[in-house]
Amino acid sequence: MSKLTDINYVKGVLSRHGFTFSKALGQNFLINPSVCPKMAEMSGADESTGVIEIGPGAGVLTSELAQRAAKVVAVELDKRLLPVLSETLGDYDNVKVVNDDAMKLDFHELIREEFGDRDVIICANLPYYITSPIIMRLLEEKLPIRSLTVMVQKEAAERICARPGTRASGAISAAVHYYSDPKLLFKVSAGSFLPAPKVDSAVIRLDILHEPPVQVTDEAKFFQVVRAAFLQRRKTLSNSLSAGLSLPKSEINEKLTQAGIQLTARAEEMTMQQFADIAALL
Repeated sequence: MSKLTDINYVKGVLSRHGFTFSKALGQNFLINPSVCPKMAEMSGADESTGVIEIGPGAGVLTSELAQRAAKVVAVELDKRLLPVLSETLGDYDNVKVVNDDAMKLDFHELIREEFGDRDVIICANLPYYITSPIIMRLLEEKLPIRSLTVMVQKEAAERICARPGTRASGAISAAVHYYSDPKLLFKVSAGSFLPAPKVDSAVIRLDILHEPPVQVTDEAKFFQVVRAAFLQRRKTLSNSLSAGLSLPKSEINEKLTQAGIQLTARAEEMTMQQFADIAALL
């Protein structure tokens, strides 16, 4: 068992470096010894792979990735963790820690400089507060990566992986399915973390698609329609689109009728192709 899953060892390292947890940064470090090996293995990391990790914390997932991958680049925002990571990851010569903000970092440049032509995956235990923004940023930038394996809040995982046209789906479900094939891998209890959050988590993997499942002429318009459709998810699609796109309801109804969609339909009932059809008509 890795010493990084020993709660007393982790507390000792953090204490030596004067580290205290930041609620603002959503810091919860994994201490369950079974989670990170499973996550690293299911991410597809191997000796031919380069891995980008976002938010390494104390380095428990990083160490598991380093044992499998050719190279790991861990992006950490909190400068206070740099000396901690120097200690916990000191035995690995294939790990590089980058002190930067994942929401601002140029990942295209990072991949080009650090990995060259090597296959690249992303693997991360994401802070809850940046789950949707960081996932969408990584997908929208169309990075040369094979997959994105992340741990997120359980409810967020279920929403992200929900197939469009099902009740659990939302705007992020459609967006994620446009860029990738998402799978919910396994669930993780709140007690697996230090400190323990109030909710359970889940690990998901998004396998990047070479081509989107639907053809659209204007991606910006497509996603604008999707966001507007779910803006008021309890209302009909007609009302939501009218409000979200600032268009007369009569015009929306005309386009929905042309697309063969019932005027009483709701956003959660729409397939990816129907969203594409609506965007094309608008």
